[in-house]
Amino acid sequence: MSGANLFAQQAANRRRSFWLVAGFLLFFAWVGFGGDYALFLLTAAAPPGAYRHTIPFIGVLATAAAAGLCLFAWKTGPRRVLLAAGAWEIVTPATPAQLQLANVAEEMAVAAGLPTPTLWVVPDGDLNAFATGHDRRHASIAVTEGLLAALDRDELQGVVAHEMSHIQNDDVKLMTLLAGMLGAVALLSDAMGRSLRLGGRVGGSSPGGGRGGGKGRNPLGAVLLVLWVFTLLIAPVVSRLLAMAVSRKREYLADASAAQLTRNPEALARALEKLDAATAATRSITQGAAHLCIVDPAERKISDREGFLGDVFASHPPLRVRVARLKAMAFQQITREGGALPA
Repeated sequence: MSGANLFAQQAANRRRSFWLVAGFLLFFAWVGFGGDYALFLLTAAAPPGAYRHTIPFIGVLATAAAAGLCLFAWKTGPRRVLLAAGAWEIVTPATPAQLQLANVAEEMAVAAGLPTPTLWVVPDGDLNAFATGHDRRHASIAVTEGLLAALDRDELQGVVAHEMSHIQNDDVKLMTLLAGMLGAVALLSDAMGRSLRLGGRVGGSSPGGGRGGGKGRNPLGAVLLVLWVFTLLIAPVVSRLLAMAVSRKREYLADASAAQLTRNPEALARALEKLDAATAATRSITQGAAHLCIVDPAERKISDREGFLGDVFASHPPLRVRVARLKAMAFQQITREGGALPA
């Protein structure tokens, strides 16, 4: 990747991070104040003594909670992702495999012009890896035990270079923030659903058993309330699809950047083929962090599909397509250098 393209990608990721936070706050402001307004319209004509919703406490609480969750996700997101996976940090390499990982990480950090990230191991026999962190100076790379055992040095170098590219491109900032917000959206969606059910019981009560105020209710309030409920229901799905779309676009770029860092696209292609052959799920990594991984931690039944289904529901592009692109890069490189083609 050229310097101009790298800086453009970093600037684009910073803009996306800003708009992600802004959209997150606006979404919960709509959920909160929209619900307040709907309840205000529905209870405006309530009989004397019945509940009337006049103080927009739902909007204030929802927006304040969203702001707090943004800050919480930013401050604690990287460590929470690592701890959720059960990862432990390599402080002093204790095995040849750990020492090899440390050496490879140092080499790729020098090649990328970055500080060496902290290294973590996920106790899982499947083959996977991910990067997380606040920025390029405070980043971590985690690999599974299965990946350390299965890959040779060149293949491991390709995987580490891929994750280093995510750090170099400022992907980790955006993706880690997104991982924290995914959990927040699901949590607040559930909480708002519970408050809606409670509000419905309170708002519907009246001295006459809850039926006296029904005739005077504003139909616009009912429409807004339906729209509010619909928003709550689809919010977790939309946020997950957003995370998947953001992840898919970055995997191809990280593959290409890794090939440039190692000058060996064939090694990363071989590593991805081994990851593709390991069809078991990476159970230590939750689906909320799937978009951080080099391959989908699920069983990849959807991510292997091309076309509309894979584009909409998969967190990663098909591995065979990524492998084909890397092998094409290797072919072009060998052709330029006039060497022998790989077997």
